[in-house]
Parts: sequence; structure tokens; C-alpha cells
Amino acid sequence: MSFQYDKELLFKEFKIAKDKDQLLKNGKNRKKESYTNRIQFFEDHIKTKELQPKAYANVQVNFENLLEAYKSPNPRDHFYMAVFGKTYAEKMREQEDDGDIADGR
Repeated sequence: MSFQYDKELLFKEFKIAKDKDQLLKNGKNRKKESYTNRIQFFEDHIKTKELQPKAYANVQVNFENLLEAYKSPNPRDHFYMAVFGKTYAEKMREQEDDGDIADGR
């Protein structure tokens, strides 16, 4: 029997990478978010998936798209642009405006 990833294991590995990035942010450059370990996480899984596709039979994750997002200047904006066609700040302003209208302002 061969090894297979599941969603929970991927989430645990991603959290480890994220925690390492948080330590980098807190250590060297407190203002700039670091994505180094998360980028490495996606690159490693892309390579492993190419070499051992059966290990990912139980999960459907597009590591390439996630890698592209985390290599962008602002991953959160990248995700918001992909889903809403707006940056995070633009979407939040829109929601505030919608809330103001609902409140009668």
C-alpha cells in the first residue's frame, strides 16, 4: 500500500509553512509579510504530484494556481481579483457602501 495525502495532512503541512513564515516576519522584517515557506510548500507538492500522482488521488488541489497567488505581490488581493474582480480593499469598501445603504445612510 502506498502513501496518500488527505485534506487534513495538507492543512497541517501548510500551517507549518505559514508558522515558519510568521517567524520570518517577526524576526527580520516586521512590516513585510513573508511567503517563502508557503511558496516552497507549493513548489514541493507540484514536484511530488508530478512524480507520484497517486499520492494525491484523495485531494483536488491546484498547487500551480496557489503558487501563482503566493508569488504575487499581495496574495489576498490575487484571490479577491480571481473571485470578485476587485482587490480586498475595493471589496471591503463596496461592502461598507452596501451597509451604509442598508442602514439608510
